[in-house]
Amino acid sequence: MAPARDRESNRLSARVGRYTRVGTNVGGIAAKVAGARLFGLDLDNGKNAAELAAALGGLKGPLMKVAQLLSTIPDALPPEYTTELAKLQANAPPMGWAFVKRRMRAELGAGWLTKFDDFEREPAAAASLGQVHRAVAADGRVLACKLQYPDMASAVEADLRQLQMLFSLHRRMKPAIDTREIAKEISARVREELDYEREAAHMAVYRRIFDTEHRIRVPDIMDALSTRRLLTMGWLDGRPLLEFKDHALEERNLLAKTMFHAWWHPFSHFGLIHGDPHLGNYTVFGEDNAPHGVNLLDYGCIRIFPCAFVQGVVDLYLGLLEDDQDRVVSAYERWGFRGLKREIIDVLNIWARFIYGPLLTDRTRSIADGVSPAQYGRGEAFKVHKALKDLGPVTVPQEFVFMDRAAIGLGGVFLHLRAELNFFRLFNEQIDGFNAQTVAARQKDVLKAAGLLSFDTAA
Repeated sequence: MAPARDRESNRLSARVGRYTRVGTNVGGIAAKVAGARLFGLDLDNGKNAAELAAALGGLKGPLMKVAQLLSTIPDALPPEYTTELAKLQANAPPMGWAFVKRRMRAELGAGWLTKFDDFEREPAAAASLGQVHRAVAADGRVLACKLQYPDMASAVEADLRQLQMLFSLHRRMKPAIDTREIAKEISARVREELDYEREAAHMAVYRRIFDTEHRIRVPDIMDALSTRRLLTMGWLDGRPLLEFKDHALEERNLLAKTMFHAWWHPFSHFGLIHGDPHLGNYTVFGEDNAPHGVNLLDYGCIRIFPCAFVQGVVDLYLGLLEDDQDRVVSAYERWGFRGLKREIIDVLNIWARFIYGPLLTDRTRSIADGVSPAQYGRGEAFKVHKALKDLGPVTVPQEFVFMDRAAIGLGGVFLHLRAELNFFRLFNEQIDGFNAQTVAARQKDVLKAAGLLSFDTAA
């Protein structure tokens, strides 16, 4: 049997080889589409989408996260493509112990293992950018060590080049949406996820926001055992949310209300949102099989919004609620939409009424009836795509991307839980007394305390 180091090197070489093959395969599909357009031939989007999914399926890197995100944005890619991409998994094969030791030595020095009372060899979780190991500190505290895979900066840049190629491919298909701003936003956020020091700062912000909220727990950071590529935090015991999907309605509703507060309170009061509400990013804590609250995990993708955008979100809601068309148009303009025609506004309202729909009626209800979590938003996305096809392309502002992703992801959580809540009252509690200047001041305070004001927050 080959030595562990050789096996790990071979695994890394295989990953590099996959990136090369993916680039070639995606490029080939792009060339096929370009040729069909040039010669006026019909395109089989279903077949091309299957070929694209096959090209990307073996990659299991950061692009999988991007691909799944794109499936939530109407017409970011053709429906056939998003259907195939949504099937892809974002789990990377974990590093073996030999690689873990070298990576830990690179981050904490040659005597790294002496800094822990115990460090588990097998990862507790593995994802697209890194893996988590359970450990015990010298003082007995249980820790979670999130260690980034080697050379992920190069891997991310390779993935982003594939993303640009996908968007270039899409622009040849006469799209309803111009994806240039979407590409900028995704690229910026994915690059941020490589910086674990920034993630630690995000975590500090959320700890401050939820300091007195007993239903929401945020990990604390071990600064002495953390670097730009290693994030060591307190371990939060919890169980997967889906283990509670068959519990009593009262318990399911408690979890749904907690999740609603965890996402909307930071946005409406501080202009921040967790941009990746994936089921793996939170667990449930409690006693005697009863849920008490939610552990919020993974802070790599926190979106800091200009407060004018937050104002636009509130204005759009109130405009729809009060049928105030001038306020609706003003809200879209605050978001960054430009040159909007009446017909395009009507189409955008299809999506807005879907996102805001559960918040517009003062009654207890589900987030959507007769819809599976996997299909949430797909019907409305198709309507938007079809309606914009002859009116577009419309340029989607950068900030829309993760706002939309959060709304769709959170709706999926409510569907998994089969929650029945008065979403109107929950949302209006969050925006009661809303003032953009107050939000800007709060945002500045929490970002300053966490050392994040050096970043472009537009606060």
